[in-house]
Amino acid sequence: MSAGGLPASSDATAAMSIAPLLSVALTSILRNRMRSFLTMLGIIIGVAAVIALVAIGQGAQSQIRQSIEDLGTNMIVITPGSSTQGGVSRGAGSFNRLTVDDADKIKRESVLVSNVSPVIIAFGQIVGGTGNWRAPLFGVSDTYLEIRNWPIADGTFFSNEDMRTRKKVVVLGKTVADALFPDQDPVGARLRVRNVPMDVIGVLSTKGQTASGDDQDDIILAPYTTVQTRLSGHQFIAQILCSTATPQDVAPAKEEISGIMRESHSLAQWEEDDFTVRDQTQIAEAAQQSTRVMTLLLGAIAGISLLVGGIGIMNIMLVSVTERTREIGIRRAVGAREADIMRQFLIESMVMSLLGGLGGLVVGVGGAVLLGRLAGWSTAVSGQSVLLAVIFSASVGIFFGFYPARRAASLTPIEALRYE
Repeated sequence: MSAGGLPASSDATAAMSIAPLLSVALTSILRNRMRSFLTMLGIIIGVAAVIALVAIGQGAQSQIRQSIEDLGTNMIVITPGSSTQGGVSRGAGSFNRLTVDDADKIKRESVLVSNVSPVIIAFGQIVGGTGNWRAPLFGVSDTYLEIRNWPIADGTFFSNEDMRTRKKVVVLGKTVADALFPDQDPVGARLRVRNVPMDVIGVLSTKGQTASGDDQDDIILAPYTTVQTRLSGHQFIAQILCSTATPQDVAPAKEEISGIMRESHSLAQWEEDDFTVRDQTQIAEAAQQSTRVMTLLLGAIAGISLLVGGIGIMNIMLVSVTERTREIGIRRAVGAREADIMRQFLIESMVMSLLGGLGGLVVGVGGAVLLGRLAGWSTAVSGQSVLLAVIFSASVGIFFGFYPARRAASLTPIEALRYE
């Protein structure tokens, strides 16, 4: 074997198999460990950055999907529309004409809607248990939990009879229950909301945070009739929630709801809607589109590191060709073909890039897990991103190793042997 690690025996005249070429490539890489490591460092950083940053983006998308699912099954949300003043729109929700009568009309006339709940929101200080707390009080119907796909953890939910009699009962979210009644069962206890006494009849199961960081468990539910008459006092309501039996019914149900709402508000054909009808698909698409763009940007930024690493590999391979010029001349003189020389340097470049890719894979996965734990972010390392990063790193080795390999293969035996 010559000084560069290449076999110079007579069998060099035949095309070398992959196994000997891999052995030669590893021998050459290990002979200059520090230089090889510094060369692979760009690939390691690039692959690690791609995996870690894409994991953050995919984790954000997964969290948003989960948050949308937590909103409810096949849910449709009706909110106030916008008003225009001086030819300028004042924004969504600036013109509220939603009433309980609208919800009742949808419930009576809709064919596709299975559940309807008005939502009335009131704020105030809640006193009870071991202290006081400030949380939004939602006045809803007895079908609210079914719309939101939100089970009861303890106790019961209020009934249609409770709504009819405007009973002063509440169901607590987990955050409120833990704050006011730590280490004890709140069911059966009494608290005050704006000096209105309320009996606790149940505690909701934990929902967790939304994608925007809002605590869904920091909530109190009560019959909407009780909230409207005793706490809110307003005719207009915050929103109307509906749900359908199947996901396929959501789109036609939205059109049906729009027609019922326009009739309820006596809107002429030429007048625009004074309400907005949305479903969770629209919310999910809007939220995921932004995270998808963020993921692509993060991946593109990380891809620049792979490009820089590839340039480093090309530079070192050119140096290697220069250092081993006489060796290349000897091999050519004893019968090695251009394809043999080119294959050898391409494999050496690809092995170096793959080793860097595997190192980056370990660093990237570990970094994503560590970042998720330290920062509290949701991360998701997918097999697709890992496979893509490794394949791309190998492609970088082939792409940036091609020119040095072609240059080595194009050397004539006489020119190479005369090199000093």
